[in-house]
Amino acid sequence: MSSSFYVNLGSGRDIAFHLKAYFDENAVVCSTQINSSWGSEELSLPGKLPFNRGQKFSVWIMCEGHCFRVSVDGQHLCEYFHRLQNLPAINSLEVAGDIQLTHLQS
Repeated sequence: MSSSFYVNLGSGRDIAFHLKAYFDENAVVCSTQINSSWGSEELSLPGKLPFNRGQKFSVWIMCEGHCFRVSVDGQHLCEYFHRLQNLPAINSLEVAGDIQLTHLQS
């Protein structure tokens, strides 16, 4: 089983933005879940995964008019274009997996 963590930005029962990092595969996957159905995944395979096991890192998710922009330690990781259009309805954050959350800022 691979080591991974994910971040979900929720809107009611839907997940407007799902970011999942797989340490073993050096992959980051983004997707959306609407009406209990996952959309197609967007896979980012950078030259080197910006996360390192056992080391601190900062993830910034900026919600802009057309997309979510994700940065890790100040370096651009990816853009994910909105699939759920009612952005003001995003009202929850879930962080889980092989990660220890030490600070949250909104």
